[in-house]
Amino acid sequence: MSLLDLPLRELLDEVAARGRTPGGGSVAAIVTAAAAGLLAKVARSSGEHWPEAAGTAAQAEALRARAAPLAQADADQYEAALRAQAEDHEQPGERRDFALGRAFARAAEPPLEIAAIAADVSQLSVTVAERGEPALRADAVAAALLAAAAAATAAELVAVNLTASGGDERVMRARRLAEEAAEAATEARAALH
Repeated sequence: MSLLDLPLRELLDEVAARGRTPGGGSVAAIVTAAAAGLLAKVARSSGEHWPEAAGTAAQAEALRARAAPLAQADADQYEAALRAQAEDHEQPGERRDFALGRAFARAAEPPLEIAAIAADVSQLSVTVAERGEPALRADAVAAALLAAAAAATAAELVAVNLTASGGDERVMRARRLAEEAAEAATEARAALH
């Protein structure tokens, strides 16, 4: 059963259970999807005084739809990398290193995508915090802060999965995305005050 098909209590139990997954990447994907959902909610509730609200809600829904499945993808790819690490003891050194490098590079793909989507959510939150229904703007700021935290988490996981690749462009991109998300969250907070 996919993580997204679990009732919330069971999902939280899965996160807390002994085992390797679901872990931080899955949680970052869920947080990103929830943050996008908050933006959609605020935008939908703001249509009376904000003509572009429906379009913004659609953008937020698209981001939510992209982020949510990454919860399972992250768990699956990371489990596959850990299996490869445990099973590849028979292969010679260079071949094993290559196979492990590929497995962990694939495991870095979902968190890199999570970081990108979270940065987009955080940036969209600036507009929602500025133009959304005043009584709900704090939810847009909450979405920005949640997305920024998810982006930072995902960037860290990209770096962990690609440890052997010091200056890897994917690590640097993930860190840039996390920085952009943090900057957008600061901008969204400023719109509230």
